[in-house]
Amino acid sequence: MKKNKLYKRKEDIRIRIVKFVVLVISIVLFTFVSCQDGISKQPANAEGFGAIENEIKNKFGANAYYTDLTITFSPSIGNIVGVTVTEAPASLKMGQWNLTQSTWTQNSDISLEVPEGTKAADFMFQLNDQINLKKLGTLVTKSIKQLETEKNIKNPSLDMAFVKFPKNGDIAKTQYTIMLKPQNGGTTFTFFYKLNGKLIRIDD
Repeated sequence: MKKNKLYKRKEDIRIRIVKFVVLVISIVLFTFVSCQDGISKQPANAEGFGAIENEIKNKFGANAYYTDLTITFSPSIGNIVGVTVTEAPASLKMGQWNLTQSTWTQNSDISLEVPEGTKAADFMFQLNDQINLKKLGTLVTKSIKQLETEKNIKNPSLDMAFVKFPKNGDIAKTQYTIMLKPQNGGTTFTFFYKLNGKLIRIDD
């Protein structure tokens, strides 16, 4: 009788352990998927774009180099992130990647050619205090408010925002570019900013 009770007690403990492990795994998976799915739903502001930058750094590393970085908003899909990136500039190899609905997909490989006597890294940028998506998100908010005030456009939405890095590698000439459009369609307004956030011009 005692043996049966002891056996049952061990089985109960074993079942509880299995249930606990399953619960922990479920929580971890749910958190991971929620964070990933959340990228497509991040708002077009400093906090939302900061979260997108963190996701990019988690994927490619904090010290990766870029020549292109674009955030496009689709009403049906959400944010679509596109980058041309490398973790080793000296290799002269880069990859084009997209992040859509929590999935990173590589579209192509790129081979670079740089002028003799120069380094590939001289023609790329990194995400740091000088160039970052949090600043880009802040400028999106500023641009939306300007459209609402000056053009009397209600609830303009993000179409595209990107870092425009000069081909000659002159980082001082880097621009933040933001494209906004009225909620119900129509003219797209494009804002160009310097790295310090100063407005260069607006095209429509």
